[in-house]
Amino acid sequence: MLESIANRLAAFPPALKGAVGCVSADDARWKPQHPNYPKGAWSVLEIVCHLADEEVLDFRARLESVLRDPGSAWAPIDPEGRAVEQRYNEQELGPALERFERARAANVAWLRSQVAPDWSAVHRHPKFGPIAAGDLLVSWAAHDALHLRQIAKRLYQLAARDGSTFSTAYAGEWGA
Repeated sequence: MLESIANRLAAFPPALKGAVGCVSADDARWKPQHPNYPKGAWSVLEIVCHLADEEVLDFRARLESVLRDPGSAWAPIDPEGRAVEQRYNEQELGPALERFERARAANVAWLRSQVAPDWSAVHRHPKFGPIAAGDLLVSWAAHDALHLRQIAKRLYQLAARDGSTFSTAYAGEWGA
């Protein structure tokens, strides 16, 4: 399990960079209006900044904690609050990507250095219940995929925005 997940985690930074490479600085900051998100959904830039912070504050830190001492408390995290506090949407995309790439490379090296980790070690989370080290590992890779999907959605929305008087229907969304 470790090798395929580690390979996927290692391969994600170039995929992320490729996905956002076609986005201008202004478009990276664009946030679509959505009734479920009164403040607007996250911009591409906010997504990348979030991924960079999660590399440091969430997945590795929590996985390391579970493998070392499953009973230890986790530091609280607030992704939505951090996006506002750290002014994600005022940052620059290039440096945010670089920060993510550096942290991910260090994390993959750390992950590959683990000798016989106990993937079944369980942390008892007060909100989510039991979370095994293996759950954290596979969630880490799934988290990448969720945010890549979110970025793809922004790219689709940008095409629709820029083509304002034209339809995106021919793109293949019939009946979706």
